Order: sequence, then C-alpha cells, then structure tokens
Amino acid sequence: MSEREMLLNKLSTYQFAALDLQLYLNTHPGDKETIEKMNRFDKKADELVKQYEEKYGPLTKDATEGNNWSWIKAPWPWESEADC
Repeated sequence: MSEREMLLNKLSTYQFAALDLQLYLNTHPGDKETIEKMNRFDKKADELVKQYEEKYGPLTKDATEGNNWSWIKAPWPWESEADC
C-alpha cells in the first residue's frame, strides 16, 4: 500500500468515526464526552485533508483555489499509483 493510499485510508477512518458519533449524538445530544471525541475526530480529519491536499492535490472541487478544473489533472483518489 502506497503512502497516498494509507493517508486516504486514515482520512476515511476518521471521517467515518466522526459521522458515526454524530449519528449517535442525534439520540444522545447531552453526551459531552462523545461530543468532545467527535470534535477531535473532525479536527484530525481536517488535518489529514490538508496534509493530503498539500502532497497530492485537491480532494474536492471546492479545494481548487480558483482553477475549477485543476483537480481533474491528478489521478483520482481511488486510483492506485501503479494504474497512473
């Protein structure tokens, strides 16, 4: 597994965990410990997005800084380095 794939894997793990906790909080809105944990996962996911985008380019169209088509030039996140 390449460094890029590992970074995407880690990012998706944190995003999934934050979303899962958010769903839990829909039925337990007063659980402060879970709110804090969700916020930590969100923050870590944001850091990983920034790290990924600095190394490999934007993950979304919104991260293209003015050039809306620059993201299409890079390999898609799910493409392996060997396929490119």
